[in-house]
Amino acid sequence: MNLYIRFFDDEALVYSVEEALAFLASLEDVEVNDSIRIELEKFMASNAVYPKHIKVNQRSFFIAIKTTAATMEEFKSKGATQNKIEKAIQKEALANYSKSQPGWYEAKIIFKRVIMNPETQKSKYVDTPFVCKLKAENVQECYDKVVDYLRNRQDIDPRSQFPSIKSQNFEFSFVGE
Repeated sequence: MNLYIRFFDDEALVYSVEEALAFLASLEDVEVNDSIRIELEKFMASNAVYPKHIKVNQRSFFIAIKTTAATMEEFKSKGATQNKIEKAIQKEALANYSKSQPGWYEAKIIFKRVIMNPETQKSKYVDTPFVCKLKAENVQECYDKVVDYLRNRQDIDPRSQFPSIKSQNFEFSFVGE
């Protein structure tokens, strides 16, 4: 799998995370750090088929898109065809979430938790990880149970935001029966 990287008007098609980091390091406004490296490595290792936005600084992001294209011309010409293929893969992945596989799951979710500052009475969103093991019939039920549990906790503000099941902020693994 190759990566299409775009930062404003600068773009490149690269064949590895190292090449992506080298391209980004060559850009004037980008300072490559461990956070960017880790995000790219996680993205490449994941089954995600959607574009990934990775923060460069407080106000800037670059876009990474997985592709099977070997050249930039091939990537740009695929356009709608590639999108149809990616949507079909995504639809298949969603169907697998409800596929019956009863047993124990380990779930990790990173959600935006609302934290109130008692001194200023202002709220802010904080990325909060939550990890648990639970018994479920399938991945969808696993996700639903985790989100329902967190929403019903008294110490979690109802304004907190939860990622979708297909987000990179929800991970699961089937532990066994």
